[in-house]
Amino acid sequence: MCLVVEVSTSKTSKHGHAKCHFVAIDILNGKKLEDIVSSSHNYDVPHVSRTDYQLIDTSEDGFVNLLAENGNTKDDLKLPTDDALLTQINDGFAEGKDLVASVMSAMGNLKIKILKNFKSSWLLL
Repeated sequence: MCLVVEVSTSKTSKHGHAKCHFVAIDILNGKKLEDIVSSSHNYDVPHVSRTDYQLIDTSEDGFVNLLAENGNTKDDLKLPTDDALLTQINDGFAEGKDLVASVMSAMGNLKIKILKNFKSSWLLL
């Protein structure tokens, strides 16, 4: 699952089709990836969605407890491995802040990508 940040094309040559050079960033781990494909070929693109959850709690075994806008809870998502996000979660809980986690979802993978202060009216606690 990548976010394309740059696309360049080459001219057609006497041996084939024009080529497209893609530079992308993996949205789950931040790695930079590159690919070169023929401009006449199709490329599969996953559907990526973002859902906001209120962060209720974290467990000692590395999972988070989240609350959706409709009142359902989600407790099968692991804490982020990104040190900055993990620090932000721990510091936010220590300060008693209400936090909202934006979870990116694609191809069956879910990951907390953004954490922000709670500013909505759907708080159910």
